[in-house]
Amino acid sequence: MMKQFLDKDFLLTNATAAHLYHDCAASLPIIDYHCHLSPKEVAEDHRFRSITELWLGGDHYKWRAMRTNGVDERYITGDASDWEKFQKWAETIEYAFRNPLYHWTHLELKTAFGIDKVLNSHTARDIFDECNEIISRPDFSARGLMRHYGVEVVCTTDDPADSLEYHKQTRESGFEIKVLPAWRPDKAMQIENPESYKKYILRLAEAADVDITSFDDLMTALRRRHEFFAQQGCVVSDHGMDRFYADEYTAGEIENIFDRVMTGHQPDGEELSRFRSAMLHEFAVMDAETGWVQQFHYGPLRNNNSLMFAKLGPDAGFDSMDDLNCARDMARFFDRLSSEGRLTKTIIYNLNPRDNAMVATMIGNFQDGSVPGKMQWGSGWWFLDQKDGIERQLNTLSLLGLLSRFVGMLTDSRSFLSYPRHEYFRRILCNLIGRDVENGEIPSSEMPRVEQMVKDISYYNAKRYFGF
Repeated sequence: MMKQFLDKDFLLTNATAAHLYHDCAASLPIIDYHCHLSPKEVAEDHRFRSITELWLGGDHYKWRAMRTNGVDERYITGDASDWEKFQKWAETIEYAFRNPLYHWTHLELKTAFGIDKVLNSHTARDIFDECNEIISRPDFSARGLMRHYGVEVVCTTDDPADSLEYHKQTRESGFEIKVLPAWRPDKAMQIENPESYKKYILRLAEAADVDITSFDDLMTALRRRHEFFAQQGCVVSDHGMDRFYADEYTAGEIENIFDRVMTGHQPDGEELSRFRSAMLHEFAVMDAETGWVQQFHYGPLRNNNSLMFAKLGPDAGFDSMDDLNCARDMARFFDRLSSEGRLTKTIIYNLNPRDNAMVATMIGNFQDGSVPGKMQWGSGWWFLDQKDGIERQLNTLSLLGLLSRFVGMLTDSRSFLSYPRHEYFRRILCNLIGRDVENGEIPSSEMPRVEQMVKDISYYNAKRYFGF
């Protein structure tokens, strides 16, 4: 019997899976412990002018698909009208069968707008008008969407020099959903462009009220900001990087590299690697001292299209997976912290699925019995947060670790419409486990434990792990 698209048992292929999702996972709150939402838009309870702003503004996943479909840049990041851009997206989605964007698009239409129609070039105008009518309602805003999806906590992504004024404004407004900062100190490591780096150091110095003229001053400023973030409720850091860095270095070498960069010296590859090695270690030490969770997103090859980078800047859809070998540096990095007693709770996200088994086994090297699942392998990220990528991550973690201790899904998104990705993940998780029960690979007599496992991965593990 042919199933209906996006029915109540979407992605659920057996009765046990349906039970686990509907009765155990579906109604649980959402903890979105890593996202790129705008704190300003939350604080001001931003209202969206149209579905185009909400759906296509800044969404480089959709932009890549539209370019692949032959859509001119004017209708993607250019000056075309909201309707024209939406129409081009509707025309593109007709060609997106088996791409996760097809599922996400229709999940968002259904869960946010109650629209069951399939989006295509023929239905585009009606859906555009219906969405915009709903968007105009008083409760359809940034905060309204967070309430609608049952969000309990979000952690944004924030630079050490950020004022966190909007987090404070949101907190003092009485908004019931926690909107917490997450420490993202990438710019403090980016010495490859001395002029840009010096400008950043001036901004950081002003934020920390420290005159930064040496590497020691830099560390003082960063520690002050780390303490400030902690005072504002921050419990998690994040690092976006091409690979792990674990070079040998001396304090004198790092001081010298910093001094030379500040006078305009262009660092070579060895200097860059040593400096990043030192900075990553210092950041990890800070996190261990405060008991934060540290996250590492590694493996992208960014800004590959120089022509489009010059026109649009970063995060415009011109990044891909890299294929660097970094197991040995990763092991050295964590081994040093472990040997010093400075290894805090850690989540690692790889972008290339080639690294799946490596990361799944790497975290096992540094579990120390102090915290269940202290070392985590993060959910499928970026190009991997789709059905196949999620299933591969869940399967590999099951085989090489303890899936029951996994902290689950996050959106990693700039969009207030991305929360159905949690539903998508939960459905895939329940289908995987339900299939094992029905196949006799997990005993049906252990259903209470199985049900709790689903609840834990969907919500409770993250709540305990981060201390929310």
